Amino acid sequence: MLTALLVSGAFSAPASLQSRQEGITDLDVLQFALTLEHLENVFYKSALQKFSEADFLAAGVSAATFEQMLFVAHDEEAHVQFLQKSISDAGGQPVEACEYNFPFTDVPSFVSLASVLEGVGVSAYLGGAPVISSKDILAAAGAILVAEGLHQSVIRSALFQVASANIAGTAATPNSIFTIASTFIKSCPESNPPLPFKAFPSLQMAGDQKMTTAGQTAMLTVDPSVKLGDQTFVTFVSGLDTVSVPAEMAEGSVSAVIPPEAQGQTFVMLTNAKVSGSVSDGAVVAGPVVIEVSPPAAKLDFGLQR
Repeated sequence: MLTALLVSGAFSAPASLQSRQEGITDLDVLQFALTLEHLENVFYKSALQKFSEADFLAAGVSAATFEQMLFVAHDEEAHVQFLQKSISDAGGQPVEACEYNFPFTDVPSFVSLASVLEGVGVSAYLGGAPVISSKDILAAAGAILVAEGLHQSVIRSALFQVASANIAGTAATPNSIFTIASTFIKSCPESNPPLPFKAFPSLQMAGDQKMTTAGQTAMLTVDPSVKLGDQTFVTFVSGLDTVSVPAEMAEGSVSAVIPPEAQGQTFVMLTNAKVSGSVSDGAVVAGPVVIEVSPPAAKLDFGLQR
């Protein structure tokens, strides 16, 4: 599938993004958030400088969506400015924007990738919340999370995807987000401090799988350097659900049937154990990769209103 392929390229972290394994501070979290907001800010501006409203219309994307994109880009710029001030006020030196490689070539691929990045942004703020100690910073992160969720909804609707395909957002650990974000970063200023996160080996969707549904088989390829044990699981993290499925392994590929709990944007990773609840970094073998799983038709129980 396009969105999975866009975020699952082979990973090689720039030197300035290499991990340092120390205690994570609130300032580290702010710097990481700024790193992600820089990425989104440059992403939108590079596309909106390249594609005009006429290009959007020619691609079948409405003028209303184009206008929404302008507001989204404005928000991302404002998030950068807010975080820069917050870091400076805390006595830190804000990280600068990096040099990026965004694999979009036209309006459809830009909008598709925007949907992925906004979903990853939502997951980043959700997953980062437990490591924030300051209530003020946590409240600010929650406020930005709301904006990222609105962006995601706008773009999913433009792609004719169900805007609220899951009853809850999907949290992802900082290391998982670091793994995904780093695939777009070519290099960063040497003055940027290293971030206290590590990237996992890359995982990719095999072939050009379109939007998937529960019950289909997800075909995955993993970095050749990764040694898979007999007890390897394909773990799906979607909303509040984490489901591990025993991996079917063949030469050069891993597969598993997508469980019904996976709905909407879903993180898929290889783990060395069956996981329920949150996925510890020690359990991750490779990934995550992001896939889009079409939800089943909505069913309402009207008896619950009484």
